[in-house]
Amino acid sequence: MTKNTKIALSLFAAAAAGAVVGMLLAPEKGKDLRKKIKDGTGNLTDDLLSTLKTGKAKLQEVTNKA
Repeated sequence: MTKNTKIALSLFAAAAAGAVVGMLLAPEKGKDLRKKIKDGTGNLTDDLLSTLKTGKAKLQEVTNKA
């Protein structure tokens, strides 16, 4: 894993942790908060998978050109 990849993953993890802490400190009912967290993680997973697929495709393009 390159240094840039490690930095990007660290920033992503810190942002996710910050978002979870922010939601947990927000004054909402527990049921509503759990639903919001569940929906958010589903969206986050979908976005991450999409980004990984795009990155993989770009990497294959670069590899094929070389």
